[in-house]
Amino acid sequence: MSRIQVLDQITIDKIAAGEVVERPASVVKELTENAIDAGATAVTVEIKDGGISLMRIADNGCGIERDDVKTAFLRHSTSKIRSADDLFRISSLGFRGEALSSIAAVSQVELLTKTKKAVYGVRYRIAGGKEEEFEEAASPDGTTFFIRQLFYNTPARKKFLKTAMTEAGHVGDLAVRLALSHPEISFRFINNGQIKLHTSGNGKLKDVIYHVYGRETASSLLKADYEKNGIRITGFLGKPAISRGNRNFENYFVDGRYIKSNLISKGIEDAYKDFTMQHKYPFAVLHIELERSQVDVNVHPAKLEVRFHNQQEIYNAVFEAVSRGLHEEELIPQITLGTVPVKSEAAPAASAGRKEAPAASIRPGKPQEERNLDYFMEEMKKRVRAYHEQNSSAEVRDRTEIYRPGVQTDRIREAVSYSAEQLNLFDEKLLRPQARPEHKIIGQVFDTYWLVEYHDNLYIIDQHAAHERVLYEKTLKGMKTREFTSQIISPPIILNLTMQEKELLETYMERFTKIGFEFEEFGQDSYAVRAVPDNLFSIAKKELFIELLDSLSDEISRHTPADLIDEKVASMSCKAAVKGNMHLSAEEVNTLIGELLTLENPYHCPHGRPTIIAMTKKELEKKFKRIV
Repeated sequence: MSRIQVLDQITIDKIAAGEVVERPASVVKELTENAIDAGATAVTVEIKDGGISLMRIADNGCGIERDDVKTAFLRHSTSKIRSADDLFRISSLGFRGEALSSIAAVSQVELLTKTKKAVYGVRYRIAGGKEEEFEEAASPDGTTFFIRQLFYNTPARKKFLKTAMTEAGHVGDLAVRLALSHPEISFRFINNGQIKLHTSGNGKLKDVIYHVYGRETASSLLKADYEKNGIRITGFLGKPAISRGNRNFENYFVDGRYIKSNLISKGIEDAYKDFTMQHKYPFAVLHIELERSQVDVNVHPAKLEVRFHNQQEIYNAVFEAVSRGLHEEELIPQITLGTVPVKSEAAPAASAGRKEAPAASIRPGKPQEERNLDYFMEEMKKRVRAYHEQNSSAEVRDRTEIYRPGVQTDRIREAVSYSAEQLNLFDEKLLRPQARPEHKIIGQVFDTYWLVEYHDNLYIIDQHAAHERVLYEKTLKGMKTREFTSQIISPPIILNLTMQEKELLETYMERFTKIGFEFEEFGQDSYAVRAVPDNLFSIAKKELFIELLDSLSDEISRHTPADLIDEKVASMSCKAAVKGNMHLSAEEVNTLIGELLTLENPYHCPHGRPTIIAMTKKELEKKFKRIV
């Protein structure tokens, strides 16, 4: 065994830096929080190559005194606390004094700072923990940091960084959180020379939400305002209609600090439980103010987690604040439907073939895509009349139309994998081509389940689950063999994306394009969806694409990107499946069973629910005591 020895200071600093500096966003977080603590009213964050080659954080705060500049880079040097007792009444965002020391240990740092009373500023350069330059320099009031070549001297850690686009997405997400947490500060975020975010700093939280998430979200907010037992909660709640497929849009801040807390998330989601669909998560921006002694922020190196003195009281307060906000206003959704997409009669590549469905008397001042309610009601009447005419006919028509896409709201999930055990589920092998002539469809129950007799077994088929499986495998096969066509959407669907959503779309853009989608840039962070695979045409809408991106954002897949996209898009096709309580004829069901015969896994829908269950004649006779 080697002898025990004390590590040198440079090694100690590099190890310590690992607790604070994980990626460029970690650096931006620490330095921006210092800027806020310095009383800045304007902060600029600029990055290049995801922040790996350059980060610039500039503020108009109080600046650093000349004699304190070098001291600021020593470990555990801080102006925020003086003793251990101060840890229990922290009012600043930074306080440990580890940030500058840790950042300087793994990068090349240049500091330019000036206090208001000083005539000249100071330039200080330090790289890998070693001082390189200290001199007077012209500088505006405040502090500017240039962080270059992050992890240049620790290549083992640098290789764990993601792509520049991914790292930029993390910084962009952080900039959003900081802007939401401090609406009184003007934040500007620049990525590779492009301004991605610029807030006014007028103190109005709703204005920041508008800048970040757009008009549609800002117009669908409910106010939260609660105070009890020293706990104050203010902010905005999203109406259930703008719920999302992951928790990325739950924003909550404790005393101006962005944190992650299962306790607070649970309080928010429990209050929304009766308002949102399963597997949907609310949009929220909540500011929580507590007495300093009720929260311990000194439990996580990056200060992302906190410990509450009375967890039950915090949960109750969050739940009640959200619940009150949701009940304050009547939440009856208003009908605002977009123009019905119309298939182009020209070739998919020809834009001249695009046309819009008639929109009767669109009201002045309304966006072009919104239709008049009268037109919507007329369309519904036509469909009802057509349905009754079709089902009152004595002649059974060809029902291939049931396989046309429709709309549903089931959660997109991945399909369960094929298994040999499932294929041997039925001894009589109902789903064999040779067995088809002997199938006997004997009826339907609850307008959903079909009863099929085959030899000494009774089979019950869920028409919705079966059709979902048929559509899923048919779509997946079509994308792999390119057996489909693209269909133009007119007018196109406009997607206003966050930086992370845009990154996801651009990451998978090539695959989307290969399987029949057509996207076009439509502003800084917006895309127009101009074409989709033909079988997704009638279900193509904005919410569906956002749901797809939400599902991809949390994905850690074992598959290749191509397989991942194919399976997600195939899952989208399930939304066109016939529903329960939808009348089908015996011939339609016979066609559906025929489709099941061709599938790799006909026994489960893509969400894991069974398509068929069985009961033997012997089991029935036991139930009726015919046999023991």
